[in-house]
Amino acid sequence: MNTAMKTLLAAGALALTAAMPASAQTKWNLPSAYPNDNPHVENLNAFAKDVSDATGGKLAITVHGGASLFKAPEIKRAVATGQAQAGEILISILENESPIFGIDVVPFLATSFPEAKKLWAASKPLIEQKLAAQGIMVLFTVPWGPQGIYAKKEINTIDDMKGLKWRAYNVGTARIGELVGAQAVTVQAAELPQALATGVVNAFMSSGATGYDSKVWETLTHFYDTRAWIPRNVTFVNKAAFDALDKPTQDAVLKAAKVAEERGWKVWETKTEWYHDEIAKKGMKVLKPSPALVAGFKKVGEQLTADWLKRAGAEGQGVMDAYKKM
Repeated sequence: MNTAMKTLLAAGALALTAAMPASAQTKWNLPSAYPNDNPHVENLNAFAKDVSDATGGKLAITVHGGASLFKAPEIKRAVATGQAQAGEILISILENESPIFGIDVVPFLATSFPEAKKLWAASKPLIEQKLAAQGIMVLFTVPWGPQGIYAKKEINTIDDMKGLKWRAYNVGTARIGELVGAQAVTVQAAELPQALATGVVNAFMSSGATGYDSKVWETLTHFYDTRAWIPRNVTFVNKAAFDALDKPTQDAVLKAAKVAEERGWKVWETKTEWYHDEIAKKGMKVLKPSPALVAGFKKVGEQLTADWLKRAGAEGQGVMDAYKKM
C-alpha cells in the first residue's frame, strides 16, 4: 500500500472517529431570561444534569441564563422555529397572543401556592393545546413568589401611585399602571437593573426574587407584600426535537421534568420569605399593605378580572369555572 493511500485511509479513519461522538450525542440549547443564580435557572441546570445522568450523556442540554442567547420575548419563537430546542419563559408575556396565557396574573385570583397549583391544573390543558398548535410541548412549570410593590416612597393608597414610572412586563401589569394613573414602561427582567439605575422606572410589581436579583435597594426604598398573584414560568421543548429522541431518552426527559417541577415548587414555597428578609437586610422597608391599599387593589383586581374574562371569552370562562370548582 503506497504512502498516499495510507494517508487517505488514516484521514478517513480520523474523520470517522471524530464524527462518532457527535452522532452518539444529541445537544439541546435551553435559553432563559433570568440570572444564572436565580432559582429558576438553577432548577433548569439541575434538570439538564438529571437528563444527562439518566441518558449517560446521550442528551446534553446547555442552559443559557441571563437572556444571553435570546431575550425573553424571543424565546418562544426561537423554540417554535427550532433555533433553540427548548426554552423557559414567564408564560404571561404571551398574553397578547391569547388571554389564557395570562390567567395566572389576574390579580387576587390565586394568591397562595395551593391555589396557584389548582389554577395551573385548570388552565394546563388549554395552554398545552395553544402551544402544541405551534409545535411546542410543555415540559414543566414552576412559580415565582407572590407579587408585591416596590417603590421609592410610601404607598398607603392607590392614589399614591399616580405619576409613578411603572415597570410593566405583560398585559396585566401594564393595565394596573393605567388604572392607578402611573406611567407604564415595558421592561423585561434582564433590563430592569439598568432601568432602575437610570430612572426609566421608579416603581414596579414583582416577587422578592426579582428585587433581590435587581439589587433594588440601590435605587428604591419600600416593598409592600401585597401578594397580588403568583406568576409562572413554563419550560417547553420543540416537539419535533422531542420526537426525534429515542423512547428511553424521551422517558428520561419527562421523568426529569416531573422532578424539576416538584423541586421548583418546593424551592419557591420555602424561599419567598428568605428573599423578603434579604432585601430588608439591605435596607429596604418590607411592609404589609395598609387596609386602604388592599381595598384599592381589590377594586383594581375586580376590574382586571372582568377585563380578562371579556377578552378570554367562553374558553376563559370555562377555565375559570373549572378552577373555582377545585
